[in-house]
Amino acid sequence: MKDFRLILLLCAFLVTVAFAAQPSKGTAQHWPQWRGPYGNGVSDAKNLPTTWSLEKNIVWKTPLPSWSGSTPIIWGDRVFVASPSKSTGGNAAPPPQGGPPPGGGFGRGRGGFGGGGFGRGGFGGGFGGGFGARRDPGGPDLLLICISKKDGTILWQRKLDEGNRIWMKHNASSPSPVTDGKHVWAVTGTGAVVAFDMNGKEIWRRNLNDYGRIALNWGYASSPLLYNGKLIIQVLHGFDPSSPSYVVAFNAATGKEIWRVQRKTDAVRESPDAYTTPALLTHNGKTQIIISGADYVTGHDPETGREIWRAGGLNPTKAWNYRIVASPVVAGGMIYVPSRRRPLLALRPGGTGDVTTSHLVWKWDDYGAPDVPTPVSDGKYLYMVEDRGMVTCLDAKTGKLIWGPERTALGTVSASPLLADGKLYITNENAVTTVLAAGPQFKVLATNELDGSFTLSSLAVSGEQLFLRTATHLYCIGKKS
Repeated sequence: MKDFRLILLLCAFLVTVAFAAQPSKGTAQHWPQWRGPYGNGVSDAKNLPTTWSLEKNIVWKTPLPSWSGSTPIIWGDRVFVASPSKSTGGNAAPPPQGGPPPGGGFGRGRGGFGGGGFGRGGFGGGFGGGFGARRDPGGPDLLLICISKKDGTILWQRKLDEGNRIWMKHNASSPSPVTDGKHVWAVTGTGAVVAFDMNGKEIWRRNLNDYGRIALNWGYASSPLLYNGKLIIQVLHGFDPSSPSYVVAFNAATGKEIWRVQRKTDAVRESPDAYTTPALLTHNGKTQIIISGADYVTGHDPETGREIWRAGGLNPTKAWNYRIVASPVVAGGMIYVPSRRRPLLALRPGGTGDVTTSHLVWKWDDYGAPDVPTPVSDGKYLYMVEDRGMVTCLDAKTGKLIWGPERTALGTVSASPLLADGKLYITNENAVTTVLAAGPQFKVLATNELDGSFTLSSLAVSGEQLFLRTATHLYCIGKKS
């Protein structure tokens, strides 16, 4: 009898392990925010396409009214994209008093000064096409568009705000929406915060300018974070002393403010500006909001916004122009925090107060760290793509170099990489995606071209399909049914 019971227990254990090892079907189907279901650019999806072109593995493509750095988000049979309206020509709003001219900045080809730029919901590419360059920002209105995942049909379109303009090489539609499958929330670079149901009915709206003028040198681009019924938004800026940086949480159902806390910093001039998006960390059964920028990374209580800890070291020389674009990444029990290329910090969670030294695990202070594309990690390896498309793989626990920097397709990279199905996907500004084998050996699996148009948006995943937004279309990539 004992042996029989032991066999039953063993069988039950094996079944439990087998089911636990399976990726969640729901998780693989949904891409509810900029960096996917886990908020770190990793997907459980399987059987994703490796190769495609305009003639191959395109399930459908839908024309979009304009270009944007905003990433598509997906729930069930619906895809949501933010976009300006169709260009009418000459829509760029005048620069704010004391700010730079639209499209201005120091040039380094398409990479611009610092190789940074916007795209995703937060930056995604280089800073501009040369000093005084101009790019049509798209139309004056800022839109949220709902598209059928089945066939690419536009189901509905709603106006979020107006006043779109160019900011170097992104426009006011850069923040990516977020959804829980019942509602969808969108934020614009003009400060509008709007909630809809899945059928496009507006539920509530707010404006971040009610807390003071949004004053970033190169325009607002952070995406919202949805957690436990709260819509959490950061505004880290420094060009208007009367508008201090803050983090705010709204009741996601009603739009009522739950809390708002000031995010203090001693960063100077442009360095208080951050185009990052918050991340979530769960440690010892408790969740924290991780926010990076303005020379520091901080952990906050999601119930009150209270700062629990902070670490410095992102701007070791206290430079005046250390704006941060790439967002923090939480993976494998670690926190990875990019800066303006150097350094990239790896921190262990826990602690209170100043953890700059006590919780630093390793630091990458060499070539290959990103300025704009946010890194991606599965907890074993950390993959970094710098703005010229050079990719580097590190041991995620120790920071030891595994391989790289290695060249991908020629061109500036603005989108953040995707790690899924044993592959690393890297999309550049020419809509060319290099697919690498994930792991300890550098191996190019494919180089895929599409329409060649200006592309800042990161890839999204649902089921066995990829969704790529270029300047002209949203593409559904995969095998046709």
